[in-house]
Amino acid sequence: MKCEAKYQVFGAGREPSCASREGLQSVLPSLNWSWLHMDKVFASPAEAVRDVRDGASIAVGGFGLGGVPERLIEALLEQGSTGLTTVSNNCGVDGFGLGKLLDNKRIRRTTGSYVGENKEFERQFLSGELEVELVPQGTLAERLRAGGSGIPAFFTPAGVGTGVADGGLPWRYRPDGSIALASPPKETRVFDGRTYVLETGIVCDFAFVRASRGDRMGNLVYNKSTRNFNPLCAMAGKITIAEVEELVEPGEIEPENVHTPGIFVQRVVVVGSGGKRIERTTTRKRGSQ
Repeated sequence: MKCEAKYQVFGAGREPSCASREGLQSVLPSLNWSWLHMDKVFASPAEAVRDVRDGASIAVGGFGLGGVPERLIEALLEQGSTGLTTVSNNCGVDGFGLGKLLDNKRIRRTTGSYVGENKEFERQFLSGELEVELVPQGTLAERLRAGGSGIPAFFTPAGVGTGVADGGLPWRYRPDGSIALASPPKETRVFDGRTYVLETGIVCDFAFVRASRGDRMGNLVYNKSTRNFNPLCAMAGKITIAEVEELVEPGEIEPENVHTPGIFVQRVVVVGSGGKRIERTTTRKRGSQ
């Protein structure tokens, strides 16, 4: 049974019926019905990022150039916040994604697992302008998920016997090329004869994600590979802002198709399908098989 603009009500031993919001509130006045009025949609990306302060930490979804919340990043660039700490699989490329913030010296520190394809990133890191924490990719994913799940830390075998666990990885250089700040050693422990290293969960002040569809309550669906780090970053933000290509009404997304539940999302902004880029265009030569 489908209730358009109304709500399904189930009674003991009864078939579901439709009721209006006012009818439900009159029958059950003691319950908190604020969720019926929930609308997380903001008018523009600029409005959605207006309170991102200097020095804020932001988890940013995307993998390479896929699923990057480009419109939110552009709005933050215009907003002017600086001294930012970002957590993302990669820090964009020159002139796109987080690379735009990097080009304008807005990022102070970044945590990620891949730093290629960005010459300005390399220059800032080696010159001592940018602090960088490199994390194994699977560990980064689990640190974000753990933070969003309220898990403060976990043990993993990834990185045992390397600088990841033993410490000493350069986080920040001095202008002369010497190491100004290195990673500290981490706790290790043996379980069933195998050594594991302790990693901490990640929680950020904000999270920026991009989804193909979303509803007014913040439920999100990602298209194929654009799912990547977006659901994990959405979990890890105290305030998660989702830019969506298409906005639908609550109930139009089947519950089993939801990738990120609205409980993790505080703001939604509609941006359309533009702003996507192909990182490397590969085509065969004309006339070849």
